[in-house]
Amino acid sequence: MSGHSKFANIKHKKEKNDAAKGKIFTIIGREIAVAVKEGGPDPANNFKLAQVIAKAKANNMPNDTIDRGIKKAAGDGNAVNYEHVTYEGYGPNGIAIIVEALTDNKNRTAANVRSAFTKGNGSIGTQGCVSFMFDEKGQIIIDKEECSMSADDLMMIALDAGAEDFAEEEDSFEILTMPEDFDVVYKALQEKQIEMASAEVTMIPQNYVSLTDETAVKNLNRTLDMLDEDDDVQAVYHNWEES
Repeated sequence: MSGHSKFANIKHKKEKNDAAKGKIFTIIGREIAVAVKEGGPDPANNFKLAQVIAKAKANNMPNDTIDRGIKKAAGDGNAVNYEHVTYEGYGPNGIAIIVEALTDNKNRTAANVRSAFTKGNGSIGTQGCVSFMFDEKGQIIIDKEECSMSADDLMMIALDAGAEDFAEEEDSFEILTMPEDFDVVYKALQEKQIEMASAEVTMIPQNYVSLTDETAVKNLNRTLDMLDEDDDVQAVYHNWEES
């Protein structure tokens, strides 16, 4: 893993997020509403909600906003019903892409996602066509500049809490967990007041693919930008190794 800067990509995403924080908070708000509806308002007894709260905090969502979202979802029997939908497909040069969405209109979302793939010279595939190339993991990224702790001490805290792997990159530390261990590891780091640049359960590619053709890069960016701008899209995973 050494040499590949995961934090550079996280930082790029953060900058985009900061420019559109309202959209990010809306996305997380939907996830909170669905998690509460599916498992109740107590994160201690609702693992999915605990995951979403960790993601919210990593995106600097204020605690009172999180609490209001949980209370609203718990007390609103007339809330919009969102459905989880996942799409899989290929970008230029066979880049694998997974799109996760929360939608109240599957026909609209499917049309928008298909358009994003098509306009970037890619194609939607069948369920399972690329997901086997990814592993679901809890992933925590820590910016070295924000962490005064030594790599060894940080690694011991993470591994003692149940982390699966620890890696030191050029500008960050990466902690990986099994999805079911993510919340415990996150809380262990939080108790030590360790600042986390990113903390979420995500899909990590088993292998990364580089693109050298400028047209392919332009087309892929077009697809990713269109998906990023779609309000129904919650997350996009791909195996492109951005330079």
